[in-house]
Order: sequence, then C-alpha cells, then structure tokens
Amino acid sequence: MRAMTYRGPYKLRVEEKDRPRVEHPNDAIVKVQLAAICGSDLHLYHGMMPDTRIGHTFGHEFIGVVDEVGPSVQNLAVGDRVMVPFNVFCGSCWFCARGLYSNCHNVNPNATAVGGIYGYSHTTGGYDGGQAEYVRVPFADVGPVKIPDWMHDEDAVLLTDAAATGYFGAQLGEIAEGDTVVVLGAGPVGLIAAQSSWLMGAGRVIVVDHLPHRLEKARTMAHAETLDYDELDDVVLELKKQTDFLGADVVIEAVGAEADGNALMHVTGTKLKLQGGSPVALNWAIDGVRKGGTVSVVGAYGPIPNAVKFGDAMNKGLTLRMNQTPVKRQWPRMFEHVRNGHLTPREMVTHRFPLEHIAEAYHVFSAKLDGCIKPLILPSAS
Repeated sequence: MRAMTYRGPYKLRVEEKDRPRVEHPNDAIVKVQLAAICGSDLHLYHGMMPDTRIGHTFGHEFIGVVDEVGPSVQNLAVGDRVMVPFNVFCGSCWFCARGLYSNCHNVNPNATAVGGIYGYSHTTGGYDGGQAEYVRVPFADVGPVKIPDWMHDEDAVLLTDAAATGYFGAQLGEIAEGDTVVVLGAGPVGLIAAQSSWLMGAGRVIVVDHLPHRLEKARTMAHAETLDYDELDDVVLELKKQTDFLGADVVIEAVGAEADGNALMHVTGTKLKLQGGSPVALNWAIDGVRKGGTVSVVGAYGPIPNAVKFGDAMNKGLTLRMNQTPVKRQWPRMFEHVRNGHLTPREMVTHRFPLEHIAEAYHVFSAKLDGCIKPLILPSAS
C-alpha cells in the first residue's frame, strides 16, 4: 500500500509499505477513505516528540471501510463504513470500564499515563496511523462506530479527535449558566470548544489567537468575541479589563505545546527528545481565570514538566481539569448536536490534499500558509 512515512524532522515521504494484516483475532483492517492532519501531528513533524521512529506512519483522525476482520470480531463486517476514535483502548480494563478510554491500561507498554494513540510515536504504543491507504484497528469491537447514514464524511473524520476534543474541553470546564468562557487558541479544537461553550450555557465566549483568518473563523463559526494577542501588551490584563477585573469563570486551554517550538524547545526537544512544551498559554489561563474558577486543558503537551505557575493556581483556589479525550464517550451527545446543526465541524475544513501530496500538506499546515485551519487527506486506495 501507499503510506506517509516519517524520515526525520520535516522529512515525510509517501512510500510503498506492507499492507497491514490481522495480527489478533479482534483486529480489523480498514481501507481509509478520509484522514486529517492534526495540530498535534506537527510535534512529530518537527521531530519534537520522543521515540518517533523512522518509517512510522502518522494520522490519528481517519474514517474508512472495513476491508477485513479477525475471527473474534462480532460488531463489524466487511463493507461497514466506520469512524475510528484516535484512542486505542481495550474496553475492559479498570479505566475503560469507567469511560476513561484515553487512559486504557492494556494498550501502551511504553507509558503509565496515556493509553494508545494511532500514528503518534512509540510513546503512545507505536500503532501506525491512518495517513495511508489501509490501517490496522485493534479491539475492533470496542473502538470503531458505524457512520450514521445522515452524517457527512468530513464531520465524521473530525469527530474522531479535533471536534471531540473541543467538546471535551468545554465539558471539563463545568460551565454554569451565564459564565464567561475564554478559549485560548482558535485552531480546530478551540473553535469547537467555543461552539460547545454556548451549548453548555455560557453567557459570553472570548477566543484568543493572533492569526487573522482563525480569529475571523471564531467570529463567524463560533459567534465569539475575539482578542488578537499580537495587538496587546498584556493578554492577562486585557482579559481582566474585559471581566470587571475579576477574570473569566472558565478558561479552556486549546493550544498546548507550541508546535513551532521556541529556541529552548528545539534544543531540549530535537536534540534530547525531551519536549515538554512552552507554558505560556497555560500560565495565561491560570492568570486570566478568576479566583475559584476552572481551567480546562486539552492542548497537547509533552511528557516532561513545564514551568507552570502552580503556586498561583493553588493560591487562587483554581480547579484544573485535563486529559486526553475519551472520544467515544462524547459521541452519543455530539452526534445529536451535529445532526441538529449546533456543532458544525466541517465548517473549519480549509484544504484537501491527495495522499501523494502529504509533504506539501504538512508544510502548508505547519507554516500556516493560505489561511489553512484544517487540512484533510484523501488516500487513493485501489
């Protein structure tokens, strides 16, 4: 098959690779119909995640058609059109039994924190991802869901991570009716977090970013107020001014480790493979929320500590909530919101690239060229 393969920082190729095979009775092989590039993929692209191995195929957002199933698979059949959550999970461990699919205990021998993730280095289990013509899907009876007939393919692929993560970010904020919610980051996750905040009762939603095309999308898609931090001397001071000098009730941090990487991160990340991520956005969240408020963190961070203002968080009595999104847990309610037009994931898709042009797609997305917000990848499987 043809698949995107990692050859080193900033170096991607589409190469011939062995077609995945059923390795366990519970596996399925999915022929990919549509995939996406996620902002967190850029950490891999820039060589700033530990244990990203040459030849690894990225991509944790994908949908497709079941091409083959193992002998134990009961819920799927060849020909079913499925959406696959980015989490690889067993469905039966202590954590899965409580809906914490992103913390599954049985799918990632390389870490005790996060479970398995498709296409996201060997720190998350080493599973090849969906930026390819075919992908192996373990635990096929518990992860994938058949795509409803009414659902648009581009909504479906975004529900496998970006949209679900934005919704989860708002959910973690425990928004009360009338709350002022600040969303840091107007990328795909932040846009859905802003839309979702209205659904959960927010009285005011403010989105902070610095790219004009993303701020415009926040205004038109999420009907949010916007702040351009490049135009402000002090983001936190402006947030205080906007909220009677109290601070926001809830801040959703949808930035995470800056995918570009600052100079220190390039030394510690690329050279030592110890990326933790810049704490700038997280500290804005801690400083910009009111005393007793809630900070929700769904931005992607690396595996080492950051210089976070934890003392300030403690002294302000903040509630900090965070996790990788347990995607499938969000789907039943999200499906209804999408069906009713209250969430519009595909509205943020700006670019579509064939698999053969994926190196260009990563460059355009990474450099934020041509107003790129969310790029999709179309494999040409035969």
